[in-house]
Amino acid sequence: MKVPLLDLKPQLAELRKEIIECVSNVIDSTHYIMGPEVTAFEREVADYSGAVHGIGVSSGTDALLVALMALDINRGDRVLTTPYSFFATMGVVLRLGAVPVFADIDPVSYNISPTHMADILQRDKKKKIKVMIPVHLYGQCADMGNILSLSEAYGVPVVEDAAQAIGSEMMLERSGKMTWQRAGSAGIAGCFSFFPSKNLGGIGDGGMVVTQDEVFAEKLKKLRNHGAHPKYYHSLVGGNFRLDPIQAAVLRIKLRHLEKWHQQRRCNADQYNTLFAGAGFGEDSEVSLPKAVYGEQAGSDKTINHHIYNQYVIRVRKRDELRKFLAEKNIGTEVYYPLALHQQECLAGILESGSLPQAEKAAAETLALPIYPGLTKAMQEYVVKCVRDFYR
Repeated sequence: MKVPLLDLKPQLAELRKEIIECVSNVIDSTHYIMGPEVTAFEREVADYSGAVHGIGVSSGTDALLVALMALDINRGDRVLTTPYSFFATMGVVLRLGAVPVFADIDPVSYNISPTHMADILQRDKKKKIKVMIPVHLYGQCADMGNILSLSEAYGVPVVEDAAQAIGSEMMLERSGKMTWQRAGSAGIAGCFSFFPSKNLGGIGDGGMVVTQDEVFAEKLKKLRNHGAHPKYYHSLVGGNFRLDPIQAAVLRIKLRHLEKWHQQRRCNADQYNTLFAGAGFGEDSEVSLPKAVYGEQAGSDKTINHHIYNQYVIRVRKRDELRKFLAEKNIGTEVYYPLALHQQECLAGILESGSLPQAEKAAAETLALPIYPGLTKAMQEYVVKCVRDFYR
């Protein structure tokens, strides 16, 4: 049996006719830069995420970049973030001449640790930390309740890197009441990626910034279009970060199916959990399963996206050997990520290096298994059987 890490063909087969029609409509309109499809998609994503404004941009990377530009992050400024994420989280900081400051991660969720963040902020006597970027990794939100408390206490704004987590929900206190709130809607900005492998993926690159702040939104709109408004009048130096209308048109179609796909991923995760338990993998075994940290709060309510499983990541012994064995069995896997960001070669001589043991341990032990909608029970049974066979 062959089990790919990701297979987009079932999704495409379901939507192919509608996608081709919408792409043809954009082509026939000859409206190839911005336009009504982008405007409509911005509104729909903002509404879906619980934000007021959506600003479509060219990629998830550019969403992070333009958000930092709008906060006037400059050379020498320090940005507090996680060492365990895709390179873009750190890359945008370096592109602006700013300096990443890393707090270690929580070993259960793999998200940034508010406790370590608090230690760093307390030591920041010269107030050089200008922004915090928590990453909602693998499809579940970081501990935003405590992170927002730090933001308020130290006067440092929060930009959420929600590239892997559109639609995932967290429990936050609002007006003295605990409520569910979606990723991207809690900080000054939430940044999404529509890379094809994401739960909401386009047919190329795309991204979006959502915000509750109207003034901030207007600044983002200028920055994505060379800092111009009106046309040819540049009050800022921005870039060409516009979302392509073909991507917006396709993503509008896919957005209508997103909740169904989230549910399918959660069902696949539940199925894995059951199969691994049946195969004898429990506490302190060779395989540790992912935990939805908000799952207990969600209870039996299947409408709450406590985890959208952009990835189903296990922690294993002999990770590299297991991955090679699974490849020989035609099972696709991936390591997200083989190096923590502070270990990357491009930071040599730039960063005040130090050990971040939880991030380094995760980089050495984690492995992502196939989790996409369309994955069959038989495929999952085969994956778990092969994992069990390896550890026998």
